[in-house]
Amino acid sequence: MQPHPYRHLPPRQFWRGAVAGALPSGAGPGDFDPVSQVPFQIAPDDAVAAAGSCFAQHIARNLAAAGCHFLQTEEAGPDSPFSAGFGNIYTPRQLVQLMHRAYGLLRPRDEAWRKPDGRWVDPFRPQLLGEGLESAEAVVAARQGHFAAVRAMFEQCDVFIFTLGLTEAWLAEDGAALPVPPGVLGVGEGASTARFHNFGLDELHADLERFLADLCLVNPEVRIILTVSPVALAATHEDRHVLVSNTLSKARLRLAAEVMRERHGRVCYFPSYEIVTSPVNAADAFEPDMRAVSGAAVARVMALFNRHMLSATAERSLHDAPPGPEAPPVVTEAMRAEYEARVKIICDEDLLAAEGGGAP
Repeated sequence: MQPHPYRHLPPRQFWRGAVAGALPSGAGPGDFDPVSQVPFQIAPDDAVAAAGSCFAQHIARNLAAAGCHFLQTEEAGPDSPFSAGFGNIYTPRQLVQLMHRAYGLLRPRDEAWRKPDGRWVDPFRPQLLGEGLESAEAVVAARQGHFAAVRAMFEQCDVFIFTLGLTEAWLAEDGAALPVPPGVLGVGEGASTARFHNFGLDELHADLERFLADLCLVNPEVRIILTVSPVALAATHEDRHVLVSNTLSKARLRLAAEVMRERHGRVCYFPSYEIVTSPVNAADAFEPDMRAVSGAAVARVMALFNRHMLSATAERSLHDAPPGPEAPPVVTEAMRAEYEARVKIICDEDLLAAEGGGAP
């Protein structure tokens, strides 16, 4: 008789106990915890940089609040959730192009956009210059210091966390990836004609591989944590239901992250998406709009991130207790309130639905 191939597998590999029989994440012993073995942890003295979609800002604020060395190379105020003033980076194409622009390898034709009020903004970080600057030249000048800060971030970080958010994107005429199309801002000058593009799995993977190769040239010892945002699409430009587009988008991003994890020992995947969208945590995972992640769900994600991704030394400094299964970080009401008070998310994608069918 052949042996039963599932008989001796650990409990986490069975739905009945690991999901159906689990308590919500952060509830204490026996809670839902889908994080498997991680290839590395963040030490207290590791410089950690973060970038990505709107959900990346939660991770950044958690690192700072946890006492980690959250790397910020550009002055952007004490509550800024960005390692440098680049704003939302939704796709791997935006990320790799940010690096190429910072090192002078890419010079997009769109240099500055003029809004209806006459103020000028940076096409690649439209909400990061306040209400805008007085001239296109001022926007270009501000970019020089910004690029120096981006280079410093890439070169100085020990760990780089990137949250994958979207596959749908808008590209300028020369292929430069934009956070939003110029028409959303009512831009009347300085913008080329943007075209819609939905990145496929092969493109996402190729861009991530290119970014990793380029990053390792300037920072050979860097480690990468990839995660997928559980925040749903605000709108889809594809001719189909937004929920279907959202499912496809997240599936592609998740697969791209998995391929990177399988191929590179320095790449770790953290399951933010799975923690939030799991049936175990479904009761209060989202705000009433069914899109924005609730403060309780964010707290659960960060409790598991701290449990698994921070080293034992870092966990002691956070919780003043020995790490391990016997003393899991419980998500208290006070922690939920603290997260909710800190959360003020800058989200370029929200602008897509401002005047469309998603408007309140």
